[in-house]
Amino acid sequence: MTAAFDLHAELASGLRDAPSAWHFVRLFAARYAAPIVEGDGSGEDELLAAEARLGFALPRSLREAYALIGRRDDLTRCQDRLLTPDQIHIDDAGQVLVFRWECQHVTEWGIPLSAVSEPDPPVVFRLNLSRPAGPIWRPFLDRVSLARVEMVLSEWMLSGERFADNRELDDEAVVLLEKRFRRLPMPDYPLWAEPDGGPMRWFEGLGAMLREDSGIWLWARAGSADSIAAVRCALPGEWLEDQEALMDDE
Repeated sequence: MTAAFDLHAELASGLRDAPSAWHFVRLFAARYAAPIVEGDGSGEDELLAAEARLGFALPRSLREAYALIGRRDDLTRCQDRLLTPDQIHIDDAGQVLVFRWECQHVTEWGIPLSAVSEPDPPVVFRLNLSRPAGPIWRPFLDRVSLARVEMVLSEWMLSGERFADNRELDDEAVVLLEKRFRRLPMPDYPLWAEPDGGPMRWFEGLGAMLREDSGIWLWARAGSADSIAAVRCALPGEWLEDQEALMDDE
């Protein structure tokens, strides 16, 4: 997380369209995880088999995302799970092509079948599959490519074992967050666990990246123990990780 990589500018560029999104994912992976290499994507045979089973072609952007990082578990399956091509399916109501599950299968993400022929269609989600009246599909993000960028950011954020921390938020902490950290250009989108609450938002600063979950919870991940310690000082409160353990890891 150095000045050599301008996360804000690269993310803003990556949100323009699907090709820009894949370019950003490549840059992000090389900078924060590991470079994307041949074999990291799902194979053409897997994608063709999925399409044959479903009876229609996958949307171009979804297909491209699988071909790029379909086998990169560190960017797709650390917390929640991008389904493998053989697991992609149509929901029980026959309305949505489902491609991602929350880790305990409390939530699903997918593409409305009415938009499945679009090159970069919108993504919807539904919560609480056990509701007697049936779950409600809600808007998530306007394009598959946006949702794939969000997935990579979130899976990276929540996979951090070193130089990472999290805490509950209150109004005062949200004000400090907005004052002391720079908002990243991801559009607002709903937290699946609180779909009627405030938006999810991303920030950067002090060598760290932060995700605010609907004004309720904050996640932070940094490149060093000093950086995560600086974040904790900038946002005083009850952080959950052991500060001394974080320092010892450096």
